[in-house]
Amino acid sequence: MVKFGLKKREEKKKRKKKRMRTTSFHSLPCHSISQRNVSALTPNTLAFKYTEKRTTLIRATMEATQNDENALAQPQPQPQPQPQTLSKNAQKKLLKQQRYEAKKAEKKAQEKRQKKEDAERKRKEWEETLASVTEEERAKLIESRRSLRKERMEKRSEEKEKKMERLNKAMQCGHKIVVDLDFAHLMTPSEIQSLVQQIMYCYAVNGRCTSPCHLWLTGCEGEMGSQLKRLPGFDNWIIEKENRPYIEALQEQKENLVYLTADAETVLEELDLKKIYIVGGLVDRNRWKGITMKKAKEQGIQTAKLPIGNYLKMSSSQVLTVNQVIEILLKFIETKDWKVSFFQVIPQRKRPEADPEGCQEVEGEENEGKDDQLDSKKKCIEVPSQRKRPEADPKGCQEVEGEENEGKDDQLDRKKKCIEVPSHG
Repeated sequence: MVKFGLKKREEKKKRKKKRMRTTSFHSLPCHSISQRNVSALTPNTLAFKYTEKRTTLIRATMEATQNDENALAQPQPQPQPQPQTLSKNAQKKLLKQQRYEAKKAEKKAQEKRQKKEDAERKRKEWEETLASVTEEERAKLIESRRSLRKERMEKRSEEKEKKMERLNKAMQCGHKIVVDLDFAHLMTPSEIQSLVQQIMYCYAVNGRCTSPCHLWLTGCEGEMGSQLKRLPGFDNWIIEKENRPYIEALQEQKENLVYLTADAETVLEELDLKKIYIVGGLVDRNRWKGITMKKAKEQGIQTAKLPIGNYLKMSSSQVLTVNQVIEILLKFIETKDWKVSFFQVIPQRKRPEADPEGCQEVEGEENEGKDDQLDSKKKCIEVPSQRKRPEADPKGCQEVEGEENEGKDDQLDRKKKCIEVPSHG
């Protein structure tokens, strides 16, 4: 019984060893164990090689995962947007704009050259003048030129002081006009530059007026603000500059805000000192029609339009540039006459037809007198002499033959004169 029990335990141990050997061998990859050294492997060796291989695989897997994470973290190159194809009309407009810009740059360069040539010519004439006179006369000429320059500088300084006084007074008790610059995101860089030039014209015209207004610029941020700061002397302008929109900067006076837009139904008859008039700062080539009216309605403020239709007929829409609107308002403040203001500011190309109720240009038309010349007729009449002679031909332009016995004196007395008879039509 004892031998049988020992023999049974030994067989059990052998089966266990055989099972361990088989498990360790099949757990490893086939390429890691060659048939040549299979017999030399022991259970401990197989377990060690299995652990080492597993560690290597885990390390390789972690490195691959880390590489994938690094690749995802790096910014991927974004595909470049495909250029949009323009329609034929858009291509024509773009080509026309490019030709206009090229012509404008060429004209500006030509004016610059001409100015430089004129300055050089004047300098040479001055040197020749000094060289052709005596020392005493030369000293007198130099002194006279210095005195003229001094007077001119003093006059300019005096005008500048008066301008500052007028603008400071307008800040206290003048009409308030706001230029809304919140549309910069809807404009191209060239359109923003055009609007900046118009604002510069507005400030110059306002400074020259005898009764200037108090100008506000609201929404001076981003590209618009940087373009304005490039203007010479912009920091010294006597003007209100606000980065916030007008609806926030003037929240306390919201009931007095009036947005001037051509789409409004209310017609502006008079300018009220208590009101604050807003002009939309937008150069869009008619791309954003009705945007100022929509904005005013959303904000719940009043709207009005200039009474252009009461005094003249526009060739196109009644939309004007920013500087034209502000100049019209300044002219009305001075003259209290809308018709005078419109005809002095609105260019001739926008008003080919005047209102039939007598809306002629105040300062006289350029073609004045041509109608009289076209309507007038020339009639050739015969001026009779003091002596008696036959009646003239009914046509009035032919010579009447006298009698055969009529003397030479009668023939000499006949004269033809051509006079201009204005028509009554």
